[in-house]
Amino acid sequence: MRQMRWLGLAAMVFATLTMAQTAPEKTATQNGVSFISGGIGMDSEERLKAREKEFNLKLVFTLVEGNYVADVGVTIKNAAGKTMVEHVADGPFFMAKLPAGAYSVTAAYEGKTQTRKVSVRDGRLHTEHIRWPSNPETDFPLPREKTRK
Repeated sequence: MRQMRWLGLAAMVFATLTMAQTAPEKTATQNGVSFISGGIGMDSEERLKAREKEFNLKLVFTLVEGNYVADVGVTIKNAAGKTMVEHVADGPFFMAKLPAGAYSVTAAYEGKTQTRKVSVRDGRLHTEHIRWPSNPETDFPLPREKTRK
């Protein structure tokens, strides 16, 4: 009986994780700007890549060593300083469809903020890679490859 409970619990956890990993990312809208985020897992990353043509700004969040990061606070302001989007990215990729123009993009991860000036055009994807140094207490950086002599 106890084994059946554990098997049932394990099946529910597996089903929940599977649904979370395969659930399609949803487009949201703020101030007339459509955006989407995600990219945790290969399926999600592939779905987002397939939708890149719908957007003109793509942000990619990583540690300096290359590890992807999520839960990045994103704020996009237009040239007049109006906030167009405020969102916490669900994964290492964030894409938005903005009116053509100049913007200030602020990304915050673990209390460290970076701001970039970007210019976007209609029909063309502008990609910004935003990187943070790793924290040895919480991050597991990818090992450096050894060079052969």
